[in-house]
Amino acid sequence: MSAKQPSPPFPAQGLEKPGRESKMDPAPRFEAPDYRAAGKLKGQVALITGGDSGIGRAVAVLYAREGASVAICYLEEEQGDAEDVRGYIKNEVADESGCGDVLLISGDVTDASFCRSAVEQTVSRFGKLDILVNNAAYQQHQDTIDDITDEEFDRTFKTNIYGYFHMCKAALKHMQSGGCIVNTGSVTGLEGSARLLDYSATKGAIHAFTKSLAQNLVERKIRVNCVAPGPVWTPLNPAERTEEETKKFGSDTPYGRPAQPEEIAPAYVYFASNADSSYITGEVLSALGGSTLAG
Repeated sequence: MSAKQPSPPFPAQGLEKPGRESKMDPAPRFEAPDYRAAGKLKGQVALITGGDSGIGRAVAVLYAREGASVAICYLEEEQGDAEDVRGYIKNEVADESGCGDVLLISGDVTDASFCRSAVEQTVSRFGKLDILVNNAAYQQHQDTIDDITDEEFDRTFKTNIYGYFHMCKAALKHMQSGGCIVNTGSVTGLEGSARLLDYSATKGAIHAFTKSLAQNLVERKIRVNCVAPGPVWTPLNPAERTEEETKKFGSDTPYGRPAQPEEIAPAYVYFASNADSSYITGEVLSALGGSTLAG
């Protein structure tokens, strides 16, 4: 599959935060045409934050293909992308899996009350919650620590780690034995990143949170794991990079390109599927396009 994927140089994207996937060129690939579903999540209910675009969109599609009912959280300004996900699953996935039910939940995970509401809406609609995917993220490159304002530092932490904490706390009130949580980490949380000081710190926190929560939930038989990608072609990245940085995005990986969301999403299926990973909890799986340094 790697030889078929888009590679740098990329054109200027002209995106503003949070970034609309529908405006990206080339469009991120989320369909995973080589993926073969096997009903691994049949009858399950999944809630995915940041499920309107990027990795979250690809995960929502694969979960639906595996038979799960899906709820996705997204910011209000990303309504169009969220509706695209629901439409794709309804029109392209429902016949394959027999399940095309998607609940759209607009709000901001920095608000603990919204996190509780999102979980309650999911349980009200589908009757239960089996899988939580914490994926929503915020980042902003800055050259020095002096350039990071207090407001930006707070927003990064409240989105990337507070949001995960509050979503987990709300979800665990409803999750039963066999349930699972999958967090999105990052190579920056493993290796650091000079111009992403606050973002990298939150991703390192997510990795430690994953391992700690996994230990905490062992007796309840609820598994907690994390996927830590390198560069991925999603709206999050070009929306806050310069034209030159976007042009070269992902070129410094051994593969010479960023991952596409469809290449990362199967790891989330693996961690969500008890058929595949029932004995695995507290793991951080890196997906780095050939780099072995972070592992």
